[in-house]
Amino acid sequence: MSEDRIPVVPPERTGEGRQPGDPSPRQIVERIIRVDQAGEYGAIRIYAGQQAVLRRRLRPGHKTRKAVELMARQEERHLKEFDRLLVERRMRPTLLQPVWHVAGFALGAATALLGEKAAMACTVAVEQVIDEHYARQAAILGDDEKPLRETIEEFRGEEIEHRDEALAQGAEQAPAYPVLSAGIKAASRLAIWLSSRF
Repeated sequence: MSEDRIPVVPPERTGEGRQPGDPSPRQIVERIIRVDQAGEYGAIRIYAGQQAVLRRRLRPGHKTRKAVELMARQEERHLKEFDRLLVERRMRPTLLQPVWHVAGFALGAATALLGEKAAMACTVAVEQVIDEHYARQAAILGDDEKPLRETIEEFRGEEIEHRDEALAQGAEQAPAYPVLSAGIKAASRLAIWLSSRF
């Protein structure tokens, strides 16, 4: 079994073992849904920025262009589910959504302007952070939130597929890959932290 698929025994209830001052189970779930909705929105904007550039540079049917289009469609499905959960549970989205609207598109367009391998490097960096993020969320959601946990695990599997596809397309051959990857990962982690709180 790969490290991507190490089984985790979930707690019976979300927030089990929490200490005084820790978020309540409701706050935990609210943060999870809010940050995941923001993340999927940001991913769609990254892919929109990449597509705006790649459509001009790559012929229809090019493998990178097709991969980005497929990934974007999957992210749209993820976003629809988190949008639904926000409404169903009467939760608000992050206040930073206008920032992610601009920042996501700019990141996608900038990496695509550096070339198709840099666009794929962006995908790898973001998806590695999201993989870790979704794994942590699935581990703290109890059986009382089993449907949400299963949704997150399903989406995590698709994010891992995106990462693997981008690696297969030469992401690591992008110019200054280690620096590019580290910068995008740091920005992604900051966006997660901010979106979960605001």
